[in-house]
Amino acid sequence: MLDVCLLGCGGMMPLPYRHLTSLMTRYNGSNLLIDCGEGTQVAIKEKGWSFKPIDTICFTHYHGDHISGLPGLLLTMGNAERTEPLVLIGPKGLERVVNALRVIAPELPFPIVFREIQGAEQSFAEKGYRITAFRVNHNVLCYGYTLEIDRAGRFDVERARSADIPMKLWSRLQKGEVIEEGGRVYRPEDVLGPARKGLKLTYCTDTRPTEAIAEHAAGADLFICEGMYGETDKAQKAVEYKHMTFEEAARLAKRANPEQMWLTHYSPSLVRAEDYMDGVRKIFPAAFPGRDGKSVELAFAED
Repeated sequence: MLDVCLLGCGGMMPLPYRHLTSLMTRYNGSNLLIDCGEGTQVAIKEKGWSFKPIDTICFTHYHGDHISGLPGLLLTMGNAERTEPLVLIGPKGLERVVNALRVIAPELPFPIVFREIQGAEQSFAEKGYRITAFRVNHNVLCYGYTLEIDRAGRFDVERARSADIPMKLWSRLQKGEVIEEGGRVYRPEDVLGPARKGLKLTYCTDTRPTEAIAEHAAGADLFICEGMYGETDKAQKAVEYKHMTFEEAARLAKRANPEQMWLTHYSPSLVRAEDYMDGVRKIFPAAFPGRDGKSVELAFAED
């Protein structure tokens, strides 16, 4: 099961009723953030989740509304006596940008591991996630992210017995381990059926519509997509500043066909996202306006 919470859905500036951009997921005891805008700590507290299990933070890009909450979060994590490494993933310049912000958080009791994205697309494996960063189209270098949790095939007891595989090795093989023992090599494929459907979440913001977004969101359990402007008369503004309208996001969702789409990263001028959803749902019916604290539990499909 993957817990997902849209901590903040605002763009550009925080508002009394809307935090800046941040998404948090929880899986198997580990927490992951995408972006860390101002107010992220408050949003985590409001959700009732914890800072300490955050193991990975992914950044779409380095505009202030996406990263300005990081120094305070690092200090809080340090004050919680964290000692485990923290992995940061982001576009070119990651270490330089973070170290500049750390002027006000210079001493931390845990190491930071920097993973700078190379090229148009790159995948990372972290704490049970398969994280794919893919370049989008903003006025600075910017990436979307797909988080996938793979699910191995069902363990076949009869195959294990007929192959004379010792029972003490079964759980290790089920976890994907290749084992050498007693002159034999035991492999997971010896005892596992075909891979089962896992979980998939795609997140993108601060971009014009691109083919890469539709490709990476294809068949996702949840697609969270920028909808900067709900008003149709702001389509030209979206082009000029390289953002998206609600209906442009819906057309991407129609092509990708996820289980559901949430809109996020609203312009400060947009007060009630729900007012603009009729046109969106005509294009993609399973579309919903994001809001601070909006959450879902994504569960593995029944066998």
